[in-house]
This record gives sequence, C-alpha cells and structure tokens, in this order.
Amino acid sequence: MTGAPRPGMARLVVIDMQRVFQDEGQWQVPRYDEIVPVIERLQRECGSSAVFTRFIRDEAEHGAWAAYYQRWNEMRYPADSNAWDITLDVRGGATVVDASTFSKWGPQLAALVPEGTEMILTGVATDCCVLSTALGAIDAGRFVTVISDACAAVTDQAQQQTLALLDLLSPMCEVMTSDQFLTRTVRNTHYSHP
Repeated sequence: MTGAPRPGMARLVVIDMQRVFQDEGQWQVPRYDEIVPVIERLQRECGSSAVFTRFIRDEAEHGAWAAYYQRWNEMRYPADSNAWDITLDVRGGATVVDASTFSKWGPQLAALVPEGTEMILTGVATDCCVLSTALGAIDAGRFVTVISDACAAVTDQAQQQTLALLDLLSPMCEVMTSDQFLTRTVRNTHYSHP
C-alpha cells in the first residue's frame, strides 16, 4: 500500500458528541459547546458521509469496568437512556457506530475508513475516547488528522498534553486546526469521500 493517504480521500469521524458529556454531571466536558460549531462547519465542508460514534455503557460491567462505574456511579444509565443521544444533527448519509469502550476503532469503523483514507478526528474527550480511537486507527495503519479546535478534553491542561502526545506520532497522526485543515482541503481540488 501507499505511504500516504490517497489524495482527497478523507472521512470525518465525530467521537461521542452526546448529551452525557454536554450536560452537567460527572462526565461533563467543559468546552463541549465551544467545539460544536467547529464540528458543524467541518461536517458542512466534508459532506454528509461523516461517522458519528456513541459511547453506551455495557450494563454487564465486565472486569475492570465494574470498578470504573463504581468511581463514576452517577453515570450508570441504561443503554436506552437519552443520556447517550447525539446532540448534533446526524445528516443524510452519516453512519452511527456504538461501542461500550473508550476506543471506537474496530471492524465497523475500519470498514468505514478503509486503508488509504485519512480519518479526520473530532469530538470528546480528547484525553480519553479521541486518544484511544486515534491510537487504534494508527495501529491499524490509518492516517489520522486530529482537529485541535474540534476536540475538547476534561481540562485545558489535558487537552494540551494529549495533543502534544498525538503530535509526536507524525506523520501517522497530524494535529491541526480546522482552518488549517480546510485550507489544505480547498487546495486539493479532487477532494472526495471513500
């Protein structure tokens, strides 16, 4: 396979933009609302083939997950709770991938982001689900671009530290702003979707 993503082949992936991370509570991401318009802009510019993911608690709480949910005991919502609802408009041809794990990388997402396609990563939380999804995709040989102003972490410090860590993985992972990404995309006149 090629040593770079195919020109113009990119898939926007929006990680866990859900009510449970927006609303006040144990898992609230403070800058959640700030990244919403950035993601919406990227979705408009990238078209309707975005992938949205949802974290949904596995009520069985296997292994270490039991201890995790003892720590975050207020977040034991049932799988059908509206706490897991996506707060953004899931448009047209967008796909929703559900998982009960931090990383959303797996066979379903891999099929939606085939090898040679750049994964444009946004959402919450940068220091947890975005990070673990990026690492899974990188391990699977995908090129990942994390849009820094379209992601939010639990604190500003965690945001800076996680983005710095991801930036160390260049060229497999690139960190850039939405303006940088869209400027690069406009220059590529053959931009399309997989």
